[in-house]
Amino acid sequence: MATTKTVVLYLHYIAQKDNLAKPYPVLLVYQRISTMNKHISSWVNKAIFYHIYPLGLFGAPLENDFFSPIVNRLERLQDWIPYMKSMGCNALYLGPVFESDFHGYDTADYLLVDRRLGTNETLKNLSSSLHENGIKLVLDTVFNHVGRNFWAFKDLQCNGENSPYKDWFDGVDFSRNSTYGDDFFYEGWYDAYNLVKLNLENTEVKKYLFEVVSFWVDEFKIDGLRLDVAEIMSKQFLAELAEHSRQLQPDLWLMGEVIYGDYNEWANKNMLDSTTNYQAYKGLYSCHNDCNYFEIAFTLNRQFGLDGVYKDLQLYNFVDNHDTTRIASILTNEQHMFPLHAILYTMPGIPSLYYGSEWGIRGIKGAHEDTLLRPEVAIIPDPSSSSISRYIQQLAKIKLDSIALQEGDYEELFVDHQQFAFSRSTANEIIIILVNSAQESVSITLVYDRDEGLQFQDQLDPEYLTTVHQQQIVVNEIPGYGARILIGIRVIETL
Repeated sequence: MATTKTVVLYLHYIAQKDNLAKPYPVLLVYQRISTMNKHISSWVNKAIFYHIYPLGLFGAPLENDFFSPIVNRLERLQDWIPYMKSMGCNALYLGPVFESDFHGYDTADYLLVDRRLGTNETLKNLSSSLHENGIKLVLDTVFNHVGRNFWAFKDLQCNGENSPYKDWFDGVDFSRNSTYGDDFFYEGWYDAYNLVKLNLENTEVKKYLFEVVSFWVDEFKIDGLRLDVAEIMSKQFLAELAEHSRQLQPDLWLMGEVIYGDYNEWANKNMLDSTTNYQAYKGLYSCHNDCNYFEIAFTLNRQFGLDGVYKDLQLYNFVDNHDTTRIASILTNEQHMFPLHAILYTMPGIPSLYYGSEWGIRGIKGAHEDTLLRPEVAIIPDPSSSSISRYIQQLAKIKLDSIALQEGDYEELFVDHQQFAFSRSTANEIIIILVNSAQESVSITLVYDRDEGLQFQDQLDPEYLTTVHQQQIVVNEIPGYGARILIGIRVIETL
């Protein structure tokens, strides 16, 4: 049985290689002339990301022996392109693909695709196919640390204090041994000594990594970088990387992994374009588990409201990823996948799907184990076979068709424990989003003090219309575990 709530609101409609200890002699310096001084990543406003961790998706061996024959697993990603397009995704965030010791975040060679995934030609062909299908390519970029098989570190192991690369790594100390028995000590990533920290203040290290980016842009035609653990990297390095990247390609998008802190410290005109939105991530699921929409409402208002601290940023939004427990394993009620994704696709920022979660793959993060979060998927699913996949397809189309959802201002309209409403608006369009996490349907009356006769249509249920009448908008039967996404349509009289 439906319940009814009346809410007094004033909606503001705005009328506006091998394993040798030596460097590979394949680095090239690319010089490009750019006539643009302003960095523009306009494609990101319309982006919907699909996130793939390829070593897991394609069942690659957990360890790289650096001698086994190349296996072109990455070639199978060609078959995923139609599926990504069917889900409305027009950008791919591709997890680590370069030669590494184990999981990809322990790079051995930045210039060579991991033999467990294929060859450089495999990645070039994939990039070409993605672009032919209107899908941007963003690569996972691990510049904070390398693996113990990284060529410059191998040289340090062989030549010690005589190595020309002894200053490439943080904390090198020849007065004591490493935990692995090396004749020197070095800093690891959070004391994980299989991940050797690079010295990002070193001029030669910066030159090398910037040339790596030049190589990727030239060789693989990438559209962006996702910078691993950006929050602990040198900000001076990030600023110089941004300057280099924008000279290469003005719309090359730079997104940093940032969990804690003020995102403006990393995403600003002198550094990165965006960061991961971990501040909203937790609220997106816990507001459903706790029947407490006040939590996510507070976060979104703080981030994107009238005085929002990130209102001028396009943050990268997600409900899970390769480092977190799968959303289907977090939610206590699987039906909340529907209102949760309705918020994800209509809140300010860039929505992202992590492979498999859109049809309910489960996986719980272990204390020191992430393989359950990164499983092999042998068969590409049919989106029509999953109700949540079909729902996400609808949401993606709505997002792609709406300038207000891509760029519009955010305003909170109403919040209760299990109902939440907000608007997105531009000069020519207003959208009202109402979500309901309760089992029963709910009706809400909004007081609207202008545009008498303005008609709204539900984009999830196009037969549903409602009109501003006597300064009210009555929204009936917001579905249980669902949403209404109302687009304001001005009524134009013709002679």
